[in-house]
Amino acid sequence: MIYVIRHGQTDLNKERRWQGRIGLPLNETGIKQAKVLKDKLKGITFEFVFSSPQERAVQTAEIVTGAQVITDTRLDVFDLGEADGLKVEEVKRMGILPDPNVYKGIEDMYSYIHRIFNFMRELENRYAHREINILLAGHRDTTGCIGAYFKGIPEDGNILSYSSNNGEYKVYDFK
Repeated sequence: MIYVIRHGQTDLNKERRWQGRIGLPLNETGIKQAKVLKDKLKGITFEFVFSSPQERAVQTAEIVTGAQVITDTRLDVFDLGEADGLKVEEVKRMGILPDPNVYKGIEDMYSYIHRIFNFMRELENRYAHREINILLAGHRDTTGCIGAYFKGIPEDGNILSYSSNNGEYKVYDFK
């Protein structure tokens, strides 16, 4: 089984700011959320624990599993460029994303989906034939994109419809 968790809350989440690669570590609430998630998943042995390289995701995975975390840059959060850290309600958008015509450095959505799907295909090819549990720790966009890998990209393209809230998880199976 594939357990996909979203990191616990950070101060940027609390302040309703876009949080990308300049993100913060977990705040007190985020640590509590990770501990609650640990209780929800106790009794499950994870053979592998993969995470985004962002500190908040690694922290959550470590609290939840107590295991060695393998970071992979393909699970990194969507690069928000100049919109990173701005208040959600102040950002000019193009669809669900910050407008790349306004903010420099916004990652291309198709490239983002490609890198997440590439990681997932590799994971599937390597482990789908085995009866093991794998934990993947990431972000709102990461959990949504992994959901899209299993369920397909929604007609409106909004992969965030599959995402989890802070400190929550979803379970998928390659079969």
